[in-house]
Amino acid sequence: MPDIFDEVGDDLRRDRLTGLWKRYGWVLYVAAGLIVAGTAAWRGYDYWATSRANAAGDAYSQVLASAKAGDHKALAESLAVYAGGAPSQYQVLARFRAASEHAAMGETDNALAAFEDLSKASGVDRAFRDLAAVRAALIAVDRENLDQIKARVSGYNNDISPWRHAAREIIALASVRAEDWKGVSEEARKLTDDPATPSDVRARARILRDLAISEAGDLDNGAAG
Repeated sequence: MPDIFDEVGDDLRRDRLTGLWKRYGWVLYVAAGLIVAGTAAWRGYDYWATSRANAAGDAYSQVLASAKAGDHKALAESLAVYAGGAPSQYQVLARFRAASEHAAMGETDNALAAFEDLSKASGVDRAFRDLAAVRAALIAVDRENLDQIKARVSGYNNDISPWRHAAREIIALASVRAEDWKGVSEEARKLTDDPATPSDVRARARILRDLAISEAGDLDNGAAG
């Protein structure tokens, strides 16, 4: 009898996961991942830059304050003008923020191009070039195939990169889009097995693993996470 109840519970759980996924769509998950992956590093840089008491910092703050809340287009345009004459560190900050504004208003082509440019810019610190590359990869999940996404984050998908969690989550998302459930399960397991995985990323990895199980069975042979 307990086995019957377990089976019924498992069926309900799979139906609930599948229903939620179909209702809200994996694209919303990508959007959430985009925010999480970029917010911490970007805000740290934003705080560092805007806390400097100089004319460039004041001007940057004024640009942000001048735009109406939710007017992403106006803010992106103002930031582009500001970046044209700003010192290097504020120029990078403005370019990052402008790229984020393009993404927020659904201009994915412009956002992708902006982040790709930042990821290749010689005058930008390595940490922020890497952040830009990760943000570009997250945007590209919606338009590129699995192999292309893997190539974008190949330099981060290892056991020592500080960006490995973002890279593996991105690959897992691309695997969902490709309906490669084994790939989803493998990347999710890497995240849940890594003791350094942030708690929010670990929670999403468990959701992805559950989704893979609901679609294709226990592909990782019941590995614990």
